[in-house]
Amino acid sequence: MDHFTYRNFDLCCEQVSLRTLAADVGTPAYVYSKAALLENYRAYDAAFAEVPHLVCYSVKANANLGVLATLARAGAGADIVSGGELFRALRAGFPPSTIIFSGVGKTRDELREALKAEILMFNVESLSELRTLDEVAREMGVRAPVALRVNPDVDPQTHPYIATGLKTSKFGIPFAQALEAYADAASLKGVEVVGADIHIGSQLTKASPFADAVARIAALVKTLRERSIEIRTVDVGGGLGIRYRAEAPPTHREYATVLLPALRELGVRVLLEPGRSIVGNAGVLLTRVLYRKQTGEKTFVVVDAAMNDLIRPVLYDAYHEIRPVTEARPGVPGETVDVVGPICESGDFLAKGRELARTDEGDLLAVMSAGAYGFAMASNYNTRPRAVEVLVDGNRYTIVRRRETYEDLVAGESAL
Repeated sequence: MDHFTYRNFDLCCEQVSLRTLAADVGTPAYVYSKAALLENYRAYDAAFAEVPHLVCYSVKANANLGVLATLARAGAGADIVSGGELFRALRAGFPPSTIIFSGVGKTRDELREALKAEILMFNVESLSELRTLDEVAREMGVRAPVALRVNPDVDPQTHPYIATGLKTSKFGIPFAQALEAYADAASLKGVEVVGADIHIGSQLTKASPFADAVARIAALVKTLRERSIEIRTVDVGGGLGIRYRAEAPPTHREYATVLLPALRELGVRVLLEPGRSIVGNAGVLLTRVLYRKQTGEKTFVVVDAAMNDLIRPVLYDAYHEIRPVTEARPGVPGETVDVVGPICESGDFLAKGRELARTDEGDLLAVMSAGAYGFAMASNYNTRPRAVEVLVDGNRYTIVRRRETYEDLVAGESAL
């Protein structure tokens, strides 16, 4: 996380002190680096420069309008999975012609809205969805551009909750059924077959599963062309991992080097759907220590961020590095602690059995690598307002989502 470094013992996001920022906006707070977002996006863009391509940021990773607008202005497209994400993408400034709509459960209303917007493409995940989209498009007097998401049954070697390319997954059309599905799609008057799509999972740290998946989809495209079904676009999905602790995922260039030979031979436009690898290490969750508690068996550091702010540790057993905002001086003794939040659940923790420099009440901590699936998965459990979100640009910052108020939490409700 090159854009989060210590300066004069203060952890900074770019040139902004997190200690100063916390004094201004309070905690918990999500803090994002604009420079990191752009650097990660541009790394993909440069890696695939030798083929026609579009980097479609996966909105589900972090849907903040400030984040989205930053990427839209840089030239990115958007990968969406709901009508709400379509609304956000359009509001943030993504041209409809750069938006692809993925997801297994698109409703008729969502399909209509996307067709009205004239998006780039639908990634269709089942024959039932294909028939529904055909009906909706014909009712509207249009043709829907589609790619079929084909499940290549490739093991992504990642957490089972985020593995999406196995034959046991709910995602995509089984590879063995792909030719028949494409023949059905080509016969429908309300759809236009334009592409093929794969997505095998998230937080992948090896290149070989990507290579295997692309080899399978390339073979399918060649067979389809032999059957007069022309494929102009191949969506290779996303899923490239980031470093949370000791992982060593491929670089953007290494990732491209593995995929480009097969894609170049096909002569297609390449779509990519990165999310975590653009925003994950561009953000931190800033939190303040409320209490210390010792039970004789354990030492607990109770902070004001909780599982409603960052659910990944309890949901995925995910590791996030935790750094003190004021850098520990040499020789400061460490201690083994559980970092926990205020929520009334034993599962409310950010770290267990973690070795940290001693922290005291009032100290600030930064939970690292929290830009992806952090705020995006936040909730109001225990009637807790969601955190403020801040976007840093050099020596300036902007509040891109204010902290919720108690009134926000009951808006739309009625006590009868």
